[in-house]
Amino acid sequence: MLTLFEPLTLGRLQLRNRIVMAPMTRSRADTADMPTVLMVDYYRQRASAGLIVSEGIAPSVDGVGYCRTPGIYNQKQVDAWGKVLQAVHAEGGIMVAQLMHCGRVASHHNKRVGSETVAPSAIQARGEMFTDAAGMEAFDTPRALAIDEIAAVVEEYVSATRNAYAAGFDGVELHCTSGYLPAQFLSTGSNQRSDQYGGSVENRVRFPLQVLRAICAVDAADRVGFRICADNPFNDLSDENPQQTFDTFLAAASQIDLAYIHAIRFPPGRVDNLALARQYFPGKVIGNESFNQDGAATAIAAEEFQAVSFGRAFIGNPDLVERLKNDWPLAEFDMNGLYNPGADGYTDYPPFE
Repeated sequence: MLTLFEPLTLGRLQLRNRIVMAPMTRSRADTADMPTVLMVDYYRQRASAGLIVSEGIAPSVDGVGYCRTPGIYNQKQVDAWGKVLQAVHAEGGIMVAQLMHCGRVASHHNKRVGSETVAPSAIQARGEMFTDAAGMEAFDTPRALAIDEIAAVVEEYVSATRNAYAAGFDGVELHCTSGYLPAQFLSTGSNQRSDQYGGSVENRVRFPLQVLRAICAVDAADRVGFRICADNPFNDLSDENPQQTFDTFLAAASQIDLAYIHAIRFPPGRVDNLALARQYFPGKVIGNESFNQDGAATAIAAEEFQAVSFGRAFIGNPDLVERLKNDWPLAEFDMNGLYNPGADGYTDYPPFE
């Protein structure tokens, strides 16, 4: 019977256990989208995970949306990420870079001077986001990408993938949910184009498939994964038929020999993302969202998927793997420390004694 603590091979990635650290925005980068010394320590502390998926990393200056989130679009950022990877590897860990272009989910207060907020269509997302400069602000109204600009955005992802490998990341994960740019192209509520990237489902899946194929061409597909959550309303995402959209998208993506698919489960009543993932990617699924140890262990034993990613549990428990293995109690985390700058609520959680 399989357990959480057995090794796993995902393409080229060799995991020493099946406990994955989920990607979590923590807002500890600096104002130049640079990874910081604090981030080196944060990821090093959690390197006993079978795999760390980084927080969302902007592939370009236009891809930034939130305050104090990191990029990987220039050499200084690559060098800073290199220090993170050296620390993780020194502890025996492996880590992939989650590439996250926020698209229309952005505020100009959080972006560099001269950058833009772009999306498939010039449709403002309903809602607000926090900015250091002005507090809560409405999302920007994006500029619709011209058709001849889309290839350049794909190339930004390619450049970011090259930079990730140069920094020492073991792989990359394409963020295809939560209302960000690939999901904006997929969804009818945010994509009202009339060219080859909009309208029919075959056109709406074109951009994320192009990105996936392009980043896989950098150094093969066996170190690339992607994250999905069909029917996810986060950041004002909506689609007339999410089941059809993701059936079409995943049927095409399944022809690429990816390392894994990272699927977020929803309560009954919405599209079953784990069932979708199992249908199209047998043997390559990481399950995510609110699993406790018993639920994760049961799913792994039943081979419903091959690994489980934990988010909130890793915040207050840098030694989560050891706590789960020894049945030690889990520490709570401080909600007030999730996104504030500084070490408090970030790197100051102690291991179990």
